[in-house]
Amino acid sequence: MGVSNNNPQAGQGRPLPKRESDLFKSVVKHYECKQYKKGTKAADNILRKFPNHGETLAMKGLTLNCMGKREEAHELVRKGLMNDMRSHVCWHVFGLLHRSDRNYNEAIKAYKQALRIDPENLQILRDLSLLQIQMRDLPGFVVTRHTILTLKPNNKIHWLAFALAKHLTGDAAGAVSVIDIYLGTLSPNSPELRRGFESSELALYRNVLLGEGDDHRATLADLEKCRHLVVDETAWHRAKARCELRLGEYEDARRTFLRMLENGGAEDYRNHAGYQCAVLGRKEWCDLAMTAKGTETLATLVVLSDEEKGELLGVYKELGKRLPRSHAVKRIPLTLLQGEELKSAIDKYCRYDLSKGVPCLAEDLASLFVVVKDGSVIRVTDPADVKTHPLLKMVVGLVDEFISSLETTSRFPGCDAEESPSTLLWAWYLRAQLHECCGEYTSALSFVEKCLEHTPTAVDAYELKARILLQSGDVGAAAECVDAGRELDKQDRYINNMTTRYMLLANREGVARDRIALFTRHEGNPEQNLYDMQCTWYELELAACLARQGDYGKSLKKYMAVEKHFEDFNEDQFDFHSYCIRKVTLRAYVDVLRFENELWSQKYYGRAAEGIIKNYIHLFDNPNDATKKPAGADEPDYSNMTSAEKKKAKALARRKKKQAEKKAAAAQEEKKKKENGGKENGTTKKGGKQSGGVQRPEVVDEDPDGKELLKRDPLEEAKKYVATLVKNAPRRFSTWILAYDVAIRRGKETMALQALFKAKTLNPQSPQLFTRIVDFALKQQKNTSPNPNQTVQNVLQTTTATLLDNLSIETYVTSTATTIKSNPLSSLPARVAAAKALINTTTQQSVTVATALITQGGMDGREVSVDNCQKALEALKSFGEEAEGAVKEWIEMVKARYPLATNIQ
Repeated sequence: MGVSNNNPQAGQGRPLPKRESDLFKSVVKHYECKQYKKGTKAADNILRKFPNHGETLAMKGLTLNCMGKREEAHELVRKGLMNDMRSHVCWHVFGLLHRSDRNYNEAIKAYKQALRIDPENLQILRDLSLLQIQMRDLPGFVVTRHTILTLKPNNKIHWLAFALAKHLTGDAAGAVSVIDIYLGTLSPNSPELRRGFESSELALYRNVLLGEGDDHRATLADLEKCRHLVVDETAWHRAKARCELRLGEYEDARRTFLRMLENGGAEDYRNHAGYQCAVLGRKEWCDLAMTAKGTETLATLVVLSDEEKGELLGVYKELGKRLPRSHAVKRIPLTLLQGEELKSAIDKYCRYDLSKGVPCLAEDLASLFVVVKDGSVIRVTDPADVKTHPLLKMVVGLVDEFISSLETTSRFPGCDAEESPSTLLWAWYLRAQLHECCGEYTSALSFVEKCLEHTPTAVDAYELKARILLQSGDVGAAAECVDAGRELDKQDRYINNMTTRYMLLANREGVARDRIALFTRHEGNPEQNLYDMQCTWYELELAACLARQGDYGKSLKKYMAVEKHFEDFNEDQFDFHSYCIRKVTLRAYVDVLRFENELWSQKYYGRAAEGIIKNYIHLFDNPNDATKKPAGADEPDYSNMTSAEKKKAKALARRKKKQAEKKAAAAQEEKKKKENGGKENGTTKKGGKQSGGVQRPEVVDEDPDGKELLKRDPLEEAKKYVATLVKNAPRRFSTWILAYDVAIRRGKETMALQALFKAKTLNPQSPQLFTRIVDFALKQQKNTSPNPNQTVQNVLQTTTATLLDNLSIETYVTSTATTIKSNPLSSLPARVAAAKALINTTTQQSVTVATALITQGGMDGREVSVDNCQKALEALKSFGEEAEGAVKEWIEMVKARYPLATNIQ
C-alpha cells in the first residue's frame, strides 16, 4: 500500500477515511483498556498510510509512555503536535504526557490550549480541574468547575465539586448556596434526602460551612434540622456541643458533652475539656478545648482558680459514679487536687497501676509536673527543674514506702491483701524511671538491675536499662542491652526497631540493617524494601549515622530519600481529588487538603532538610571531606590483632568484597536490560495486563554512594532547602538559624541579618542565636571592605547595633555572661556560648572568667547531658594552655555525674 500524500488533519476539518477512523477509535479504546501492544499495532496500521497524522502519532506516543518508553513517547507526541497544532486531541495528549512526568504547570498550559480549540470538552475540563486543585490554583479551579457544572448540571459530582471550590476560596456562604440549589433540584423521594452515609456526610459538610461563619444560632438550628439524616452520631454531638458552648448555652452544652462521655467517648480528653468549659461557663476556652491533644485538659492548658478547681472536682466526683470504669475520669482529678488530697489520690492511683503492671505509669505521673509561667501552664521536663518540683518529692516518698512494704511484707502499706511478686518488680521499675526523670542515672540503673534479677525475662526492664545507659553516655552498652532484650521476644516489632535505632546511634549500621531486615520481605534488598515502605525514621537515623562517620555522600542520599517520600505524599493526594467528591467524604477531603498545604512544614521533612543543609555546610567548610574515605572504609589495622582475629577480619573483608562485586554485577546486568528496552509490551511476565496506567521500569541507582551529590555546589544546594524551610516552616527556630549559616557563608549580609531578627522574635534567649549575633557583629567589626552601597551599609550598622541592644560587642558579651552566671539554672549550652564569646571579644582575664563560667555551676543548670558536656569540654580545650586546669576539673566533674560516659577524656 502506497503512502498517501493527502494527509488528513482532524483539527483542520478533514477526517480520516472510515477504515482508519475506526482504527483510531480502537487505538483510544485499547489505551483506555491498558492493551498497549494492541494499541500500538493499530496506530502503526494508520501510520503506514498516513505517517504524518498528528492525532495518531500523539496517541501512539501516549501508549508508548505507558509502556515505559518515555523518550520515544515524547518525540512522537511532539511530532504529532507539530503536524496538527489545531487538534485538541494532540494538545490533550501533550498535557497527559506532562502529567505523567509530574510536570503539572506545563500540563495545565497544554490543557488550556486544547480548550481554546474545543472549549466544551468535558474530559479536558475535568483533567484541568484536577491539576488546578493539585497545584492549588483555586480561582482557576472555581472557574473550571463552574464551566463543567454549566455544561452538565444533571450530575451530582459537579455540584459538590463546585461547592467545594467555593469553600476552598473562602466563600463558605457561596458553597452553602450551591448545595442548597442542588438539594432543591431533587425530588422528595430521592435517595439523597433519606438517611444514609452520603446524605449524612453532605449534611454535616453543609453544617461545617455554616459553622465557619459567626451565626452559631443558625448552625445549631441546622444541626437539629438534619438530625434525621446523620449517621455519624459522634460528629453531630460534638458540633452541637461546640455551638451550644459558643452561644453560652452552658446547661445544654453540659448535657450534650455528658451524653458523648456516656456513649463511648469517656476516654477522649477533648470531650472532657469541652465538658469542663461548660461546667465553668467559659466559652472563650472553647477552641482551646476542642483542639486539646493527648491527655490535655483545662487544668493543663490554662490557669484555674481554686474555686474553679473545686467546682470541677465536685463534678468529677459525681461523674466517677456514672462512669466507674473510665480511666480518664479517675486521672483528671489528679490535675485538680492539691496537698494531702492529691497525695491520697496519687497513692490510690499508683497502687492500682502497679498491681496491674503498667509500664508507662512514670510518664503518666510526669505529665503532672507543671508550673505556671507568664500566665501559662508549662510542663517541666529538664532534670534541674524536675528535682525541685514539690510533686516529685511527694511521688518519690509514696513509691519508697511502697517498695519498703512490698520488700518486707509483700503488701502495700496499710493493706491486708497480699500482692503478686510482679507488683514489687513494677514498683522498682517506677522508682528507676523517677530517678531517670531527675538525671540520677546511677541510682536508676541500680533499681533496673533489681528488676532484672527479679525477672530476667522482663523485656520492659531491658528497654529502660538501655535508655538509661544511652543517657549515661555508654551508647555501645545501650545497644547491646536492648539487643539482649530483643532476643527474649523476636516477634516484637517495637523492640526490634528500638534495637535498630540504638545500633545506628552506636554507628553499627551493618548490625542495624540486619535487625531491621528481620521485619522486611525476605526476598530482595532490605534497604530497598524499607525505601518502598517509606520507613522515614530509619532513613533519618541512618543518614545521621553515616554523617557521623564522615560518609557524607551516602548520608545525603538517605536524607534525599526522605525528601522523595514527601514528594510522593504530595503526589498521592492526586488520587483523592475525584474519589472523595464521588464518595462525598468532603469533610475528610478538606482536612487532607489542609494537611497537604502544610506538608513541607512537618517534623520529619524538617529533620531531613536540616540534615542536608548541615551536611552541605560542613562540606563547604571542609571541602577535603568530600573526597576523604569515611571512617571504617579503609583496610582494618591488623597490627594489634591476634592471628585468629586477623584471620577472621580478613575473611570478613573478602566476603564484603565479593558481596560488593556481586551487587555491582547485578546492577550492570539490570542496566543492560534497561538499555535493551526491558519488556516490549504492556503485559507482565505471566502475560497478564499491567496493574497501573504507566509501566515504570525498575530504576537502577547509578550513584549509590552519593558521589554525584558531593560534586554539587554546597551553598547552592543548601540555599534551595533553606528557601523551602523559610517558605513552609517560618515559625520553626532552627529554620532561621540555618538560614543565617547559609547566608553568611554566601556573603549575603542583609539576608543573614534578617534571619537573626526572625530568630530573635521566636527565641530571644537561645544560645545558638547569641553565638550568631556575636559572630555577625565581629564580622562587621573586622570587615575591611564595607558594602559599596552606602544605604545598605548604614542599615547594617544600625540594625547590628539594635541586635546588640545598642551596646558595644564587648559590653554586650560581658553583660550576657554576667546574667548567665547570676542564674544558677542557666543552661550549659548558654554558658558554653557565653564563654566562647568572652574569649573572642575580650582579652583581660578572659580565659579565667570564661572557664569559671563553665566549671562553676555548669553541672547544676538546665540541659546538662553527655553530649553538651562533651561540647563544653571541646570548648575548654580550645581555650589553650591557660585552661588546662579547668579541663581536668571539668573531666572529673563529668565523670562523677556520668561514670559510664565513654567519650569524656
